Amino acid sequence: MSYDNEQEFNQNSKMDGKLWKRLFHYAFRNRGLLIRIIVTMLFVSVIDALYPVLTRYAIDRFVRPGEAPSTDGIWVFFAIYTVLVILQGIGTMRFISRSGDMEMAISYAIRQEAYLKLQTLSFSFYDKTSVGYLMARMVSDVSRLSDMIAWSITDFLWSFSYIIFCFAAMFWFNWKLALIVAAVIPPLAVVSLFIQREILKYQRVARKHNSRITGAFNEGIMGAMTTKTLVREEQNAAEFESITTDMRKASIKASVLSATFFPLVISLGAIGTALALIFGGAGVEATLGGSETFLGIITAGTLVSFVNYASSLFDPIQQLAGIFADMQSAQASAERVLGLLDTESEVKDTPEAEAKYGTMMDPKRENWEAISGDIVFDHVDFYYKESEPLLRDFNLHIHAGETIALVGETGAGKSTIVNLICRFYEPKNGRILIDGRDYRERSQLWLQSSLGYVLQSPHLFSGTIRDNIRFGCPDADEERVRRAAAMVHADTFIEQQPKGYDTEVGEGGVRLSTGQKQLISFARVILADPQIFVLDEATSSIDTETEQLIQSAITEVLKDRTSIVVAHRLSTIRNANRILVIRDGAIVEQGDHETLLKLGGYYHDLYMHQYEEDAMQEALK
Repeated sequence: MSYDNEQEFNQNSKMDGKLWKRLFHYAFRNRGLLIRIIVTMLFVSVIDALYPVLTRYAIDRFVRPGEAPSTDGIWVFFAIYTVLVILQGIGTMRFISRSGDMEMAISYAIRQEAYLKLQTLSFSFYDKTSVGYLMARMVSDVSRLSDMIAWSITDFLWSFSYIIFCFAAMFWFNWKLALIVAAVIPPLAVVSLFIQREILKYQRVARKHNSRITGAFNEGIMGAMTTKTLVREEQNAAEFESITTDMRKASIKASVLSATFFPLVISLGAIGTALALIFGGAGVEATLGGSETFLGIITAGTLVSFVNYASSLFDPIQQLAGIFADMQSAQASAERVLGLLDTESEVKDTPEAEAKYGTMMDPKRENWEAISGDIVFDHVDFYYKESEPLLRDFNLHIHAGETIALVGETGAGKSTIVNLICRFYEPKNGRILIDGRDYRERSQLWLQSSLGYVLQSPHLFSGTIRDNIRFGCPDADEERVRRAAAMVHADTFIEQQPKGYDTEVGEGGVRLSTGQKQLISFARVILADPQIFVLDEATSSIDTETEQLIQSAITEVLKDRTSIVVAHRLSTIRNANRILVIRDGAIVEQGDHETLLKLGGYYHDLYMHQYEEDAMQEALK
C-alpha cells in the first residue's frame, strides 16, 4: 500500500515573503480587531519597559548608595507602581482574549475559502487526491497556521516594541554601555539564520510524512473489512510503522536543532548581561570613588537597570527567533494550504459563459436555456496520459429522449464516455454538443443541474432518510418526497424503520444496507426531475425481485428523457433503444437487443454466457 499523494504542491527552499504576506492578509481583514491588538500590545510593552526605569529611580532616590537612605515620596512611587501592575494585568487579559478571537477568525476564513475551492474543483482533482491528504490540509494545517499567525502577531508586536523601548531607555541612560550590550546581536542573527534553515528542511519532511500517516489512518478505517477478510493486519501494521518511523526521525532532527538553538540564545543573553556587569560595575565603582571611566558617570540604579534590561532583553529576542522558527516549520503547511487554494480546476467555464450563465456559487438561472437532451460526440479524442489514448476520433449521436446502454469489458471506455457527457472531464480534441451547441459555451452548472446520476456505490450524507432524498431539492414538500420513494419501492423498507423518514442514516449511510442506500439514491435522483439520466451499474446492489420492480419504475420515469445506462447485467438493458458495445474506446456493435442477438457477435456471446450462468444459479436454489 502507498499513502503518498500524487499531487504534492511545490515547496520553496527558503522563506517565501509573498506566501506569508498572503497568509497575514487574513489577519488584516479584521482591521478593527488587529488595531485593538496592536494598541494593547504597545501599551503592555511600554509598561514592561518602564519597570527597570522605576527600579533605577527607586535605587538612586531611596537607597542612594554612599548616602543615607530616604523614604521621601515612597508612597507616590508605590501608588504609581501599583497602578502600572493593574494596567499591565488588564492589558495582558485583553491581548490574550483578542488574540484568541483573531485565531478563530483566521481559521474560519481559510477553511471557508478552502471548502469553497473544494466545491468548485473539477472531478479530476478528486481522482488524483486522497481524502487523507485533504483532511490533513483542512484540519491540522489550517489549525496550525491560524494559531501561528494570530499569536505570532501578538508575540512580534510585544517583542519588537519591547526591544525598541529597552534600547531607547539604555541609550538614554548611557549610550556607550548600550552599544556594548548590543554587540551580541550580530552573532545571534548569524546563528539564527543557519539553524533555522536546517529546521525548515526537516520540518518539511515531517509534514510530508504526517500527510501520509493521515492517509494511512483513513485507508485503515475505510478498508477495515477488507483488511479483516484478507488477514492483512500484520502487514498493515508493519507498513504503518515504517511511515511513522520516517516521521519520527525527521521530527527528532528538527527538535534537536530547535533544542540547540534556544540555549545558544540564552548563552548570548548571559554574555550581554555579563558585559553590562563588567563594564557597568567598573563605572559605578569609579563614580562612587569620584572619578570617571570612558563610560562616564554611572549610578548604581543605572547599573541595576542595565542588568535588568540585558537579562530581559534576550527573552523577546528569543521570542522573535521562536516566531521565525515557527514560520520556518509552518511554511510547509502554508505552502500546502495555499497550494490547495491556488489549485486550478481542469474544467473551467469561459469568461463569456460565466458572464451569461453565472458561476457555481452565483448562477444566473434566468438565462439558462431548457435542455431537451440531444447529445453529440463530434470527433472526440480523450486521454489521461497522451501516450495512452482512451477515445480516438469518437463519434456518437444520442437523440433527445433516447435510452442507450453501454456494454463492454472493464477499461473499454464506458465510464470515460459518461464522464465526458457529465463534463467531469472535457475532450482533448473535438466537441461534445448538447442540443446543438458545444457545451463549453455554457456553464457546467447549467448542464449538471439537469443531470441525474445513480452510481453503483451510492453515497448518502449524514442526516435522515428524508434529508437524503431531497438533498438536491431541499424545498421539496413531504408529498413529493414520499411519491419519489414509492416510485422506486423504497417506501416499503423506509416505513419499517423505527422513525420512518426521520431515521438517521449515519455517516455515509452506514446504518443501511447497500441495496437500501441504492433505493434512496434512486428516489433522490427522481425527485430532482432531471432531463438526462445516467445509471452506472445502478441496480447491481439490489436483489432480483426489487430490480424488476425498479426497472418498471425506471421505464416509466425515463419516458421522453435522455438516459445513458452503463450495465454489466444485460437483462436490465433489453428495453434500451440502442445498445452500444464498446471495445478499446470505439463502438464495435450497436443496435437494439434483438438486433444484436441476431448479429451473433460479442454481445450475443456475452448475453448467452450470462444467461447460462443465471440458469445454473436458478437450478441450484
